[in-house]
Amino acid sequence: MSAAEEILDIVDEHDRVVGQSPRGEAYARGLRHRCVFVQARDAEGRLFVHRRTPTKLVFPSLYDMFVGGVVGAGEAYDDAALREAEEELGVTGLPRPEYLFKFLYDDGAGHTWWSAVYQVRCDLPVRPQAEEVAWYGFLSEDEVERRLREWEWVPDGLAACERLKAHRSMG
Repeated sequence: MSAAEEILDIVDEHDRVVGQSPRGEAYARGLRHRCVFVQARDAEGRLFVHRRTPTKLVFPSLYDMFVGGVVGAGEAYDDAALREAEEELGVTGLPRPEYLFKFLYDDGAGHTWWSAVYQVRCDLPVRPQAEEVAWYGFLSEDEVERRLREWEWVPDGLAACERLKAHRSMG
């Protein structure tokens, strides 16, 4: 089954399931669905950053500071976070990502999804999926801050990053 054929739960503004749709159709019609964002750090506390491949359905070739993706139909956010993190990092046996918060991403141009944000420590050697990740590295917080002004980032990841900073400053 292709990524576009994967079945997603379609949700309302309160994150209640109101239907199901293939992923390609959900994207094309701007149907609200669910996603997970996992911030992965190595043993030294550096952030996993990557550039998406040019073949991605959404935001091709842009940089991202989260691993993650869509939540499948009937799948729990927590299960999707672990599955997506292991898939994108190319590891097995990752600890279960820690849930931080959830927000509704909406760019006003047909991209809208409930976004659950997690964090995880990855001490395992990573082997990111070649079909998902064109480039990757573990970068310090300072390096990421510098690159935020230089590289083109996925807009939903930037929104999650801003909310994560606010979340941590309140904690």
